[in-house]
Amino acid sequence: MAVGRRADVLAALADAVLEVERPHPVRVAVDGCSAAGKSTLADELGEALRARTTREVIRVSIDHFKRAVVRRTRFAKDSPESYYLDSWDNEGIRDELLAPLGPGGSRRYRPALMDFAALTALDEPPRTARDDAVLVADGCFLQRPELDPHWDLRIFVDIPFDEVLRRGIDRDQAWMAGAAEAERRYRTKYIPGERRYLTDVQPRERAQLVVDNRDFQAPRLTDQRA
Repeated sequence: MAVGRRADVLAALADAVLEVERPHPVRVAVDGCSAAGKSTLADELGEALRARTTREVIRVSIDHFKRAVVRRTRFAKDSPESYYLDSWDNEGIRDELLAPLGPGGSRRYRPALMDFAALTALDEPPRTARDDAVLVADGCFLQRPELDPHWDLRIFVDIPFDEVLRRGIDRDQAWMAGAAEAERRYRTKYIPGERRYLTDVQPRERAQLVVDNRDFQAPRLTDQRA
């Protein structure tokens, strides 16, 4: 199945989410590489869901579950290995967010553990989800083996690496001290780390739904559930 216009894609994604039946909150991963448009798509999907259902919709960014910068010591700072293997607190994602919302979970979850820069730990009290809630979480590397069993639906937002590079430079040059430094980081750290993820895990092939997001206004949705 392929759908063209963005509103149609969002409607189809929302319908697919609401078709998932679980005796616990439905946990939806919006996965993909850097600058693919995951956060925007997840925000819009959350709004589309709220327009269709009275169920609680929990919107979370996995970037708030990064490992503290000072704890990323296993690999060289600017290496692909540091980015792919050491940047996210996968145990925290599992134990504080996904498992509590899953089978036998307490429903008491935390929507964030760190500030966006991963410099300051957050100490907000846990929240309690309703049994029929829907979690929409966006981030990189969401289908890693540590996390994959805890998702009920996987959406992969797909763009080619030349577009990752172009968008990444445009988006991040302001805080990376210029376009040249942003390009260096993408070429030597982020893109190699994401290539490894695509090779090792094959998230595009394993996701139930794939959104080709090269054209923001006219993304294309492929339904791989069959």
